[in-house]
Amino acid sequence: MGIVYVKSSQYRAYSSKLNVAAYKRGTGGRSSFNGMVATVFGCTGFVGRYVCNKLGKIGTQLILPYRCDFYDCMRLKPVGDLGQVIFCEFDIRDEQSIATAVRHSNVVINLIGRDYETKNFKYKDVHIDGARRLAKISRECGVERFIHLSYLNAEEKPVPLLLKKPSMFKITKYLGEVAVREEFPDATIIRASDIYGTEDRFTTALVSNWRRQSHYVPLYGRGDKTVKQPIFVSDVAQAIVNAAQDPSTKGQCYQAVGPKKYLLGDLVDWFQGLMRKDAKWGYKRYDMKYDPLFALKVNIINSLSPQYPFGSLHWEGLEKESTTDVVVAGQPTIEDLGVIPSPIEHEMPWLLRPYRAYQYYIDELGEFPAPPPPKVYSG
Repeated sequence: MGIVYVKSSQYRAYSSKLNVAAYKRGTGGRSSFNGMVATVFGCTGFVGRYVCNKLGKIGTQLILPYRCDFYDCMRLKPVGDLGQVIFCEFDIRDEQSIATAVRHSNVVINLIGRDYETKNFKYKDVHIDGARRLAKISRECGVERFIHLSYLNAEEKPVPLLLKKPSMFKITKYLGEVAVREEFPDATIIRASDIYGTEDRFTTALVSNWRRQSHYVPLYGRGDKTVKQPIFVSDVAQAIVNAAQDPSTKGQCYQAVGPKKYLLGDLVDWFQGLMRKDAKWGYKRYDMKYDPLFALKVNIINSLSPQYPFGSLHWEGLEKESTTDVVVAGQPTIEDLGVIPSPIEHEMPWLLRPYRAYQYYIDELGEFPAPPPPKVYSG
């Protein structure tokens, strides 16, 4: 009989730490993987939807935490290819759920914010404590990049315009930046002015039926004391994506403002013209301080529906609307991130089309001439 010699295997019995799935693959686009795994907090919000779409377009794997019903997240599935978009439930007060959402990511983007307070979440809970918690846990989990969206006019001691005391929205936004810097020193901060786009809370608040008194629109100082530089939401989203891809943006703070300055009153006049609700329709703007009935309406709305003010009409929102956008000279803007801001004249006619008067009327071509664009403020 012959003897059979069997040599034992020399291969390792334990698994390798090599993760092939983490390597870049593909030629670019939604069906590729660019090596970036990004957790986007606030993905279901106004800006979040645009950020997720732009990240998915370049092949980013997305981890999307949510606290709402999954129905609000459902439409984010197509922003990436199969397996590239992962959803997970979380609570901003639960550190374990936050750690679960960020432990596999190399980029974390915080877009969470509140325009008004509710019984469950005050400004401090979201803008300060929440931002600090996200930054702290991201650092502890080894996240490489943390990007935080803030507000252009955030400051520690703001001067009240309509409120009886300084705006807590502005104060908490400022203290939120401080908290993020303390926990994640290399964080990139984007300070945005009023952001406009489909379903925003800047334009829609100004043109809402709740905002008007009959055909009149009350504004702080008739709108002649407030200078605005609104920014298009797609530009803000692109700035965030560019910052996430550029390591040189670590520790930087960028201002996101539009290319031109306008008086708020001139913007509102133009909005009304685009909606065919001009002076012939009966439109007129006036100083809200001479209208106690408007103040009474705001107070009633805030009392009856504090969880969701009708028409986004609340005092903190009016204070923010009345605040002049201040751009700090020498501080970088999103143009330094390679983003050229879109002129508001290119975007607003389309955004305000659903708000036109007499929508049922089919007009002839050229029957309603386009209103002249708002005057650029040069002061």
